[in-house]
Amino acid sequence: MSLAQRSSTKWRDFGVNVVENDWVGHSGHTRGRDMPGSKSKRLVFVDAFAGCGGLSLGLMQAGLTGRFAIEHDRFAFATLQANLLSRGAKFRFNWPRWLPKEPQPIEAVLGKHGRQLRQLQGSIDVLVGGPPCQGFSTAGRREHDDPRNRLFASYLKLVECLRPKIVLIENVRGFTMDFEQASKNYAALVRDELSNAYEVYDQLLDLSKFGVPQARTRYFLLALRKGLTAENPFELLAKRLPSFLRKLGLTAPISAWAAISDLETARGGTRPSSETVGFEEIAYAGPRNSYQRLMSNGAAAPGDLRLARHSPEITARFGKLIRLSHAEGRLNRSISSKTRSRLGIRKQALRVLDPDRPSPTITSMPDDLLHYSEPRTLTVRENARLQSFPDWFSFKGKYTTGGKLRKREVPRFTQVANAVPPLVSRAIGEMIMELLLDKPKRRGSSSASLSLQRINQSTEIVPHA
Repeated sequence: MSLAQRSSTKWRDFGVNVVENDWVGHSGHTRGRDMPGSKSKRLVFVDAFAGCGGLSLGLMQAGLTGRFAIEHDRFAFATLQANLLSRGAKFRFNWPRWLPKEPQPIEAVLGKHGRQLRQLQGSIDVLVGGPPCQGFSTAGRREHDDPRNRLFASYLKLVECLRPKIVLIENVRGFTMDFEQASKNYAALVRDELSNAYEVYDQLLDLSKFGVPQARTRYFLLALRKGLTAENPFELLAKRLPSFLRKLGLTAPISAWAAISDLETARGGTRPSSETVGFEEIAYAGPRNSYQRLMSNGAAAPGDLRLARHSPEITARFGKLIRLSHAEGRLNRSISSKTRSRLGIRKQALRVLDPDRPSPTITSMPDDLLHYSEPRTLTVRENARLQSFPDWFSFKGKYTTGGKLRKREVPRFTQVANAVPPLVSRAIGEMIMELLLDKPKRRGSSSASLSLQRINQSTEIVPHA
């Protein structure tokens, strides 16, 4: 029975109807004129639910070749196109001629280009993706019937279609948690669907261990086609981590100050926004440390530096809040009810950055986090630094959105917050390169994959330096 056939019943608890497809069997070789040359040692990946391209960027930095990406939002796709598709880009997809370079949902790609996708069987080494996480996230409303959750069924159909050697999935911690309305959580369901053809491994990773200046824990699943290797990829990832950081000149954890102190307005001042009339932006004065030099490498000057327009009253209130948070020792934590009442603040998620520690997990709401010393919210660029995006990577589209549009649009702040940090995907990409190219039949650990029961019982699973 095919993966698509087995999916049709298991996804019903989540309101998903999987349409069975007559998938062509695995060919085991490259076909079609758009395929890379057979002599090439470059590993090839496809990115589904690509967002602005953080996962793709890191894999390309690791040395993998991107074949194409699927992203339905026009703003996120504009960002991906500007950075990873345009002429002269530092890293660029080897995009097939049959696929339009435009935003489109995964269902449309499967429906319109099934034949061309099946012809890619044997040429795609890695299929990656982080399907939208809002329905799973504990930071928002966990809705088991959120339509965005159902996109996992389409992702599994794409796995069946491409038959990659490796499947990589990233999502929020809540992806491993049960919904009251459904018999299983999504992580368990996906593991079950992949386990027939793949050895499945999954972990919750603390991304600050990878040099990302942010306390961000995310769920990662790596499924390796059976017979590919005996090594647990997460054990190899942890083993390689010290040398990965050393090569980049980084020592984890990276503090918020180390990440964004060169963007303080007190240092470089401000100037009229180069992008939006009526706004000011940070005047950049140059990097101050190794992390900032790594991020600024290849960029004349960073963009996306537009500052929020706070009223004098709000600026004064933020200044008091920053001083109180330092005095009370409540940095990186939601402000106390006493302070909220004293300053007339209703927002409960508001926090002030601790300059000496990694940032809290950034969100799509720009007013959730205040600068550690300046009475303002962070810019898109500062959020991008906390996500390890290089300064040359620019973001496109609206800055923010609201109301019902929040489920239909992905503006800049949301693009950054939803992305897989490129440093993490680069580390994973380099591990995959070693796994598949350096020692194709590595004799490593034969450890079984972590069960979801163990993940749900564990507060955090991290690689050990």
